[in-house]
Amino acid sequence: MPAELNEPRTDALRRLHQVTVRVSSGGSLVDTLQAVVEGVLDAVGFEVAVVSLLDADSTYNTLAVAGPPEARDQLLGRRLPADSYDAELAIAERWGELHFVPHERLPPGDVLGWVPDVEIDDHPDAWHPLDALFTQLRCPAGEVVGVLSVDLPRDRRKPNFFQRELLEVFAAQAGIAINNARLTEQLRASEEVFRQAFEGAGSGMAVVSLDPGSLGRYLRVNPAFCRTLGRREGDLLERRVADIVHPDDRAGEVAQLHDIVSGEAADGPFQSEKRYLHADGKTIWVAVTMSVVRDGYGRAVSAVSQIEDVSDRRAAQEELARRADNDVLTGLPNRRTLRQRLVQVIQSDRAPGREGAVLFCDLDGFKTINDTLGHGVGDRALVAVAGRLLAAARDRDMVSRLGGDEFVVVAEGLSGDQAGELASRLRAVTAEPISIEGLQQPIRATMSIGIALVDATTSDPDMLLHRADDAMYEAKLAGRDAHRFAVSGEGD
Repeated sequence: MPAELNEPRTDALRRLHQVTVRVSSGGSLVDTLQAVVEGVLDAVGFEVAVVSLLDADSTYNTLAVAGPPEARDQLLGRRLPADSYDAELAIAERWGELHFVPHERLPPGDVLGWVPDVEIDDHPDAWHPLDALFTQLRCPAGEVVGVLSVDLPRDRRKPNFFQRELLEVFAAQAGIAINNARLTEQLRASEEVFRQAFEGAGSGMAVVSLDPGSLGRYLRVNPAFCRTLGRREGDLLERRVADIVHPDDRAGEVAQLHDIVSGEAADGPFQSEKRYLHADGKTIWVAVTMSVVRDGYGRAVSAVSQIEDVSDRRAAQEELARRADNDVLTGLPNRRTLRQRLVQVIQSDRAPGREGAVLFCDLDGFKTINDTLGHGVGDRALVAVAGRLLAAARDRDMVSRLGGDEFVVVAEGLSGDQAGELASRLRAVTAEPISIEGLQQPIRATMSIGIALVDATTSDPDMLLHRADDAMYEAKLAGRDAHRFAVSGEGD
């Protein structure tokens, strides 16, 4: 092909490349479509090019026009119902992906676009002012998203094969531009929905980096997250998750993040409860729900973490657990915990002669205190006695309350003589005057104690306690304020 014929094609392809780059650059939809129609004028050789976008209401909205000012004034912003183009499609000739409507096929007065004021040529390939040439714009999935129409070839002739192919390529670029704009708008709308939900959420939310170079760093936090931790947004965005996790929970938190990045953990959601450090130094319990966000290559890039302060619930649970194991009034272990300890004592290895003992303690005449001074005074007296028994016992001994005025001390690793000495100490501290706020005179009380030694024959915790109880009554029968040993052996 002679160079002078090849040059226009080279220029056309160069202009097409420029439009392709523009479409890929992600600019505004209107600017990109304007570049497409101007490219059609420069590269394909038409004097008018128009792109109309198919809206959700099934109307075509003209967004870009290249050509004479009068054409722009008449066409830009024009809206036509979709069935207007459907009617022209029905009478058009197919030129590949193009649709050509010869003027003679148009019904009288049925003109959709701008009509150029040019002389009519009688050449067989001449372009008539009422001729129409357009192509549907499609997204990559094949959906019709608009129309590209052209008018008035510069040479006033119907386009040749090369021009038609170029026009199809420009139409494809316009379809891609519209599709990209839709995806961008969907992404923007999705991001706006997420932003509003994220910022307005009543619970704390944060986006955490899973990039190995910044693993665990906060990328985004909402106001509720800041309030929960008592920290400013700027302060949190300079920190990693490990910085605000309690030291005892820190290793597990870091290990979980590494497992997610390495693929050893699933995408979640992961749910757990852990301790966070509040800005004022206190520790709070939070329920954490975390989900992984992956990019198009399947790489974990971030995690969305949602937290809820459950400190009050945890405190209530701990209090319920404490009450299940401890006496509400004195805070001492209760009957349930006592029995567990007795089972442990019986099952443990014991040195001969130093097996241990159970001391069943009962206040003497405590009913009189309740009857004369009231149960409120009686309760305060019981709390005082409990504190004295704890002080007199060894650190390894367990002092428990069965209920009422009955206490049981479980002492391991001592002989019978040492058990007697412990009983004497317990009686002595109980006998000391008890001062109660609001009473002019202190309360005086004594204690009777029954001692059951733990030996090789001991196997039943209930029987062991029963033997100590019987010995306590022997002490009361002996005059109270005394201690007595149970007869050895469970079978006696």
